[in-house]
Amino acid sequence: MQASAQVRGTGIAKRTPEYIQQKMMEGKAIIAFDSKKKWAGFCYIETWQSGEYVANSGLIIAPPFRNLGLAKLIKEQVLLLSRTKYPNSKIFGLTTGLAVMKINSELGYKPVTYSELTTDEQFWNGCKSCVNYSILTSKDFKNCLCTAMICSDNPAKNKVIVSTDITLESKFTTFLKRLAKIKEHMKLQIIENQKWKQKIK
Repeated sequence: MQASAQVRGTGIAKRTPEYIQQKMMEGKAIIAFDSKKKWAGFCYIETWQSGEYVANSGLIIAPPFRNLGLAKLIKEQVLLLSRTKYPNSKIFGLTTGLAVMKINSELGYKPVTYSELTTDEQFWNGCKSCVNYSILTSKDFKNCLCTAMICSDNPAKNKVIVSTDITLESKFTTFLKRLAKIKEHMKLQIIENQKWKQKIK
């Protein structure tokens, strides 16, 4: 996660491997693998103020699986997981990435001011490892380079049962098959075009 943030030139709240492992053991993480069990992506949730707030954090996609739509699939699943475990919580996120903002918007998140986020000191302490922490403190924790977003309340979503990892893998496999068909169609189309050009010559 840290290496990915450095490549993008964005800030990130660092987490220890033990902390990430704990999220997995508690069933508070979404992990994506391909059909060969190769790791493809990850995201986890954490709660604040006794579950009043839930943050979706640590979204990371392995380089070979980027730009395939996997990030949105994982974000959908982590949102369902959040809704299922904490149906009455406010689900929020902080990000500087335009791609994540776009996905969040499509999933029902709305930009908000920092005053609508958790006041839990532990949450904001997690920002100390971010390169932009000095900006946050200079703004008295009321603003920073990250955009704050909260998922709009939708009672219907609270009743959605979280899909299993098998369903996520099925969705991802279906997506890859569809992508392969598109590529194959493009290949055939190129071949047909080449034949057509040969006929003209």
